[in-house]
Amino acid sequence: MIHIRKLAPFVRPYWLPALLSLILLTLVVFLDLSIPRLVQHIIDQGIAQQNRTVVMQTSLLMLGISVLSTVLAIGNNIYSVRVGESVARDLREAMFLKIQAFSFTNLDQFSTGKLMVRLTADTAAAQRLVQITLRIGTRAPLLMIGSLILMLNTDQRLTLNLLPLLLVTSVVIVFFSVKMEPLFRVAQQKLDWLNTVLQENIAGARLVKAFVRAEYEDQRFEAPNEEFTNRSIHVMQWMATMSPVLSVLVSFGIVAVIYIGGMQAIRGDLTLGQIVAFTNYLLTTMGPLTMMAMLSNVWANGIASMQRMDEVLDTVSDVQEAADARPLPNPASGRVVFEHVSFHYGSSSDGLVLEDVNLTAEPGQMVAILGATGAGKTSLVNLIPRFYDVSAGRVLVDGVDVRDLQQDSLVGQIGVAPQETTLFSGTVRDNLCYGRPGASEAEVIAAAKAAQAHDFILKLPLGYDTHVEERGVNLSGGQKQRLAIARALIVRPKILILDDSTSAVDVETETRIQTEIEELAAGSTSFVVAQRISTVLNADKIIVIDKGQIAAQGTHSELLQSSPIYREIYASQLGNGLRELGNGHEPRPRAALAREPEKA
Repeated sequence: MIHIRKLAPFVRPYWLPALLSLILLTLVVFLDLSIPRLVQHIIDQGIAQQNRTVVMQTSLLMLGISVLSTVLAIGNNIYSVRVGESVARDLREAMFLKIQAFSFTNLDQFSTGKLMVRLTADTAAAQRLVQITLRIGTRAPLLMIGSLILMLNTDQRLTLNLLPLLLVTSVVIVFFSVKMEPLFRVAQQKLDWLNTVLQENIAGARLVKAFVRAEYEDQRFEAPNEEFTNRSIHVMQWMATMSPVLSVLVSFGIVAVIYIGGMQAIRGDLTLGQIVAFTNYLLTTMGPLTMMAMLSNVWANGIASMQRMDEVLDTVSDVQEAADARPLPNPASGRVVFEHVSFHYGSSSDGLVLEDVNLTAEPGQMVAILGATGAGKTSLVNLIPRFYDVSAGRVLVDGVDVRDLQQDSLVGQIGVAPQETTLFSGTVRDNLCYGRPGASEAEVIAAAKAAQAHDFILKLPLGYDTHVEERGVNLSGGQKQRLAIARALIVRPKILILDDSTSAVDVETETRIQTEIEELAAGSTSFVVAQRISTVLNADKIIVIDKGQIAAQGTHSELLQSSPIYREIYASQLGNGLRELGNGHEPRPRAALAREPEKA
């Protein structure tokens, strides 16, 4: 029940329509309970006495009560739907905002499929829980209590004879409710798995076709689909079993009323009208129990969904802003220092990704980071904007530990072009201005030109107003990377992070991008993660990372002299460079290398 209590803060803002819904429902219950008594009256005082006036008046009164009950029930439904939909909206918004506050570590813990199910299916289950509670959930106990009181008022002995049956029915309902709640929870977990596989398959549909793996993906999808189906069937079997059991109990009750009541009527202790009224009250008592049985399914599903939503809402970001955090001065100078930094993913210290890293980047310097795949290059730069927290040591920006800075002020002065380019549905301009919506047209064009994106943008059907499809599928890899670089430049960062952001761009274009960035982002401290050594030749400092440690650092010329790893990388990519160095010549700059194809 703790998960249901956590739903209360989401219902509280809508207390007035919820209260109106309950008031209308209470009136409906009172009107419904009056019908059996009127039936008794029409039989005993009208039909039995052959009094047409009583029959006519009572019939009209019953008709009026039915019409009024219908109007009040419609009002109850309107208000309950309004409350339920509003609660679902607020739940979705709360979870969405919570996800936005997640650190990268938190995002690593939840798959996209799991989060999508919590934002859709689980919030829908909570919505049904609120709506049904305000309609059937309150109506059922009121009807049951009122019917029992009226049954006692009609005939106490007959009521006491039926109490064991009512108790058995209640026990059956509780049994099914307790049994089904964990079944719903397991079914939702299987739905998580199914949605994760489905989301991955849809996102990678083009890759599946390229490698002719449709049959493999079909088999991969079949496992979660079959598991979800089996779990759902198991739940439905329990639900299907409950209804017949309750119907049998209701039938027993009716038979008992007719038999015991008939014996009393023969003795003259009960009238025919009283037996009919008592039968109606019995149905009104057992009916709510059946309603509550069906409600138990909604409650079991809702509780399971609330428990899963609480997993998101109760998650505490492991990147917390200190209470006394101070803003990073704007503009910052951009000096970045790594002091004995170690880092690992997750809670275990096994498998350090970075170990005892010491690095200083002075304001305005370009620091290039080289290393094999998995060496820890991206992990290193992700610590600067505090996407992750260090496991040991500290990262300083302008002499202040990033953990002591206000997160927004820190990230607001950092421009990032990530390794995996993400574009949103919208126009090209919308994507470029994502980090700075107020950027002027001149600033947008200047950033696009620096990223060598302006020319291809103008060739698009609507230029900067061209619509970008989902995940940028109507653009090439190189075009998406250039837009990502321009997006990072538009924020006018004091610290610029380019994480392998030119891997899909040819060398000549890459060279022009580097030259333009040096001009547009002059004074900014740049961190360039690269696989191609041609990207980093002109860097002020080159860092070579090997197995999570800094194997060497220095300029290009210094590393050629001192670092075997760097020489090996250089020789593998630009083999003639070593021969030139042996002849006493400095390696040619990237611009010269880029122009070679034009001379050929």
